[in-house]
Amino acid sequence: MDPGKAPHPHPLARRAAVFTVWYLRTVTAVNLLGAVWVSFGANIRRHNAENYFTPYLLTAGFTTGAVALFLAVTMRRRKRAAWILNLVLCGLFFAALAVSMVLPEIHRHAQNWISLALTGAFLAALLIGRREFRAKGDPANPWHAALVAAVGLVVAALIGTGLVAVTNSANGATFGDVFGYALVRLISLLPSDTAFAAIETPGWVDVAVNVMSTLLFLLVLFVAFRSPRGRELLGAADEERLRGLLGKYGERDSLGYFALRRDKSVIWSPSGKSAITYRVLGGVSLASGDPIGDPEAWPGAIDAWLAEAEAHAWVPAVMGASEEAGTVYARHGLDALELGDEAIVETADFTLDGRAMRTVRQAHNRVRRSGCTVRVRRHRDIPPAEMDALVVRADHWRDGGTERGFSMALGRLGDPADGDCVMVECHDGDGTPRALLSFVPWGPHGLSLDLMRRDRGADNGLIEFMVIELIQRADEVGVDQISLNFAMFRSVFERGSRLGAGPVLRLWHSLLTFFSRWWQIESLYRANAKFRPIWEPRYVLFGKSSELPRIGLAGARAEGFLGVPRLPTPLRRRRGV
Repeated sequence: MDPGKAPHPHPLARRAAVFTVWYLRTVTAVNLLGAVWVSFGANIRRHNAENYFTPYLLTAGFTTGAVALFLAVTMRRRKRAAWILNLVLCGLFFAALAVSMVLPEIHRHAQNWISLALTGAFLAALLIGRREFRAKGDPANPWHAALVAAVGLVVAALIGTGLVAVTNSANGATFGDVFGYALVRLISLLPSDTAFAAIETPGWVDVAVNVMSTLLFLLVLFVAFRSPRGRELLGAADEERLRGLLGKYGERDSLGYFALRRDKSVIWSPSGKSAITYRVLGGVSLASGDPIGDPEAWPGAIDAWLAEAEAHAWVPAVMGASEEAGTVYARHGLDALELGDEAIVETADFTLDGRAMRTVRQAHNRVRRSGCTVRVRRHRDIPPAEMDALVVRADHWRDGGTERGFSMALGRLGDPADGDCVMVECHDGDGTPRALLSFVPWGPHGLSLDLMRRDRGADNGLIEFMVIELIQRADEVGVDQISLNFAMFRSVFERGSRLGAGPVLRLWHSLLTFFSRWWQIESLYRANAKFRPIWEPRYVLFGKSSELPRIGLAGARAEGFLGVPRLPTPLRRRRGV
């Protein structure tokens, strides 16, 4: 069921929610300032010791500052769990303050009333803005948080026990004394008292145990409040519906077919005439390309996708949107930033003639004279045994253990459902396979590059030779336009080395050139530019500039540039998935 639009917020509730966030940010700043400014922090702590009472979450310590900062971030994302936690903690704190104000032994000062008023204002803002905090968490979060707390406490206690046992300079301490001391510091963050007279440790040991305690507490909070990982991935029914839309509107976007990746989820417009496919990574709902289907139904799909992102506290972002789709997304509150350019070759206009194509022409003729031949076929025309061999070969030729790609990669090879894909194979003069390219359909008369693999011992010009052969024989598969690799930051590489480039552009060019040593950013641009393509800009869409680093990390993970280490898995055919 597609999520509906969130109810229109009441202005007072919205302002109350904003106040809670800024209160937590202010408390964070004061806590951190008090932790590094010794005299200022000592005054705050003295007020508490002398019954002056500081407001909710103000202790002038790093730990409380980190907790307040975490709560400020989660409250800004309107997470319901964070609202509940603040309501419980602040309610208890306010009740304790209110009761203390009526006790006869308390000497009331102006600071007492200020603390009570600020805490009460925060509590009132929580209640008034309660409908603003609708973001859902994962139902399994409480259990996962409890497991992390239990296991983490045991591990941290054992590490702390080892540190205390090794550094203890007093005599007579038993294992129970050492373990108890470490556990007390983990739970209370307090120095030892008379109960641990047999324990004397250096100050750095106490600090290390306290740091472990703080990190464990923050980790438990993170696990408890983290966003859900996403709905069920693309199933057979949704895939069939998407294929139907691609059959009608597939020629609008060269990246449309990549929406059929099975590690994506899909959300539909109310009319069912448009859909957005996305993947949730690190709390970012990452869509790619343009919405699928009728452009008139795109707003409905975008509204549903944004509503779902808001309901789960996901950061919405789009990678590789065209200018047309970017304009529609911008009308829904997203900003656009040019990400790079897609290289498109019109087969009818392509020629090897002319001085500008001299280098490419010579490389093509050289490879052809060496005896290399190219075979172009639709996947459905390849016998199963041959396809199995191609899958194994492609996996063997892969550079590295990570399968890269998200916005311009299908992530599978040889699936019977992808029979319209085109395979380009190259053999050397002895008939030995040396390289392969796989293209997905782009409407009825176009192709988009999906997979590019080459024997590392083969000629460097083999890929260019295969692309040119495909362009020249495009009529065999009935295509008139081919989308090649996406060139990130093409304009920087094109203008950054020119005469007159400014210092900022030159610096940006130098940084990208440096990172190209590992990620081949510049080499992809140079490889595409050889074919004199039409450059079509692609954009990244985002809600707030402050979220760009988080979106960048999610995009890097999705494309395979970053990720947790795992055992390599072969590029296998998915049949009947």
